[in-house]
Amino acid sequence: MSKAATGKVVITCAVTGAIHTPSMSEYLPITPQQIIDDALGAAEAGAAILHLHARNPENGKPDQTPEAFMKFLPQIKQATNAAINITTGGSPYMKVEERVLPAQMLKPEVASLNMGSINFGLFHLLEKYKDFKFDWEKPHLEATKDLVFRNSFKDIEFILKTCYANNTRFEFECYDIAHLYNLKHFADRGLVKPPFFVQSVFGILGGIGTHPEDVQHMKRTADRLFGSDYRWSVLGAGASQLRIAAQAAALGGNVRVGLEDSLWAGKGKLAKSSADQVRLVRKIIEGLGLEVATPDDAREILSLKGGASVNF
Repeated sequence: MSKAATGKVVITCAVTGAIHTPSMSEYLPITPQQIIDDALGAAEAGAAILHLHARNPENGKPDQTPEAFMKFLPQIKQATNAAINITTGGSPYMKVEERVLPAQMLKPEVASLNMGSINFGLFHLLEKYKDFKFDWEKPHLEATKDLVFRNSFKDIEFILKTCYANNTRFEFECYDIAHLYNLKHFADRGLVKPPFFVQSVFGILGGIGTHPEDVQHMKRTADRLFGSDYRWSVLGAGASQLRIAAQAAALGGNVRVGLEDSLWAGKGKLAKSSADQVRLVRKIIEGLGLEVATPDDAREILSLKGGASVNF
């Protein structure tokens, strides 16, 4: 890594995801044009990487077909230099073959990869949200009381082997300490190559919590397992988003924000766009005397192949 890129903080922005449903916020992007607008706004605000999911524009349901992604990926790529990250997580209800297909066919610079199976509880959101626009939303949330988000060793290996020939690198999403050990297992087998982009996820019911000690524990464990071979980033779900981002940035880490992870831009205040959150976290980073990484800085820091080598 060049001296110019050293010490810069990479902001990833996840603009829609598969957790929040349309009734939770009028600002959640659903249609291709809304996803384009939200992604480009986030990039303009300082996001170096855009983490993208697709949705059915009629009802906001997660859609993991390559065709759905192609309704917005070319437009985003043409309008920004930000690196594009395609989910292989999709939705917990999808099979791994379905989840990997967009990354397999479209060959992005980065793809997300969940590093272990977890209980993935969203049912507690029903205490807060009572009225829904679409008939799929309430059953979707209720069903997570009996949902294991499957990411077996076989599934992970399948995604790795499917995508590595494309020179796609991974955002390794680690929802708990065990997921770091799972990554170490694949590293020891030579199936993943450094630098590892480790995205520690805090605050999903079923994963590690949001206490400052949880954040420290995740970093200490990754430091011990990977030393200088990894780049650490964090995302805090919901209200913990900016607090955890601030802690990680102060510890030398990178950050992820966006409407996939939180709908908020302050207590009781809905974010009107993912860019709102990018601007807030940028203030924190720069207030710490740190510098936000450009897309090309991020490519150097994470050893990405460059936007000219994708298939969209």
